[in-house]
Amino acid sequence: MTNQRRYTQIDEHIIGLSKILNTLFVKPAPNRNYPAKSAESGANTDDLSEQDRRHSSRYMRVNHVGEICAQALYQSQALTAKEPTTRAQMQSAADEEIDHLAWCEQRIEELGGRKSLLNPFWYAGAFVIGAVAGIAGDKWNLGLVAETERQVVKHLEHHLGKLPENDLRSKEVVAQMKQDESQHAEQAMAAGAAELPPAAKRLMKCASKVMTKTAYWV
Repeated sequence: MTNQRRYTQIDEHIIGLSKILNTLFVKPAPNRNYPAKSAESGANTDDLSEQDRRHSSRYMRVNHVGEICAQALYQSQALTAKEPTTRAQMQSAADEEIDHLAWCEQRIEELGGRKSLLNPFWYAGAFVIGAVAGIAGDKWNLGLVAETERQVVKHLEHHLGKLPENDLRSKEVVAQMKQDESQHAEQAMAAGAAELPPAAKRLMKCASKVMTKTAYWV
């Protein structure tokens, strides 16, 4: 029988710091295939006008920031979760979101764009929010996940309508992300998520609007 290693508090802090640095500064490696299948050679990107390419890259940058925030939320929530099952669910979701992070980064590179200069700021803010939810209790922890993912789904639906009509590759990436995020919301509700107060939902929407408008440009 193999003994399972027990991590000390110092080990946990080192692992946590490693995850932060990897999220912000290391190119992520996806576990699933890149969902952009149209024009595998990249011809679809070449067909875009300079204006459309710039517009798409900015929207994909916003989506990339959303995935930076998702990593911060899930990582902080996993650290503060009370129950091992909740902690495992948070870590599993964070691992799946790495695919989204990698896909967004790849699409930004294809379009000749850049990532947000404020990524460390976005990460820090989301990490604090996730930690507070985790400390409040697992049902609120899961409730934050469910509401966040519901809002993300709406946000991605909006982006599908805003992306240039012939930018099929970006749309394929966003469509797969939307499907995954919807599943995360359903999983959180099934695990016992509490419904967040209306005031908290409104505050989350306001924060999301600020992030979206800022990340589009910076």
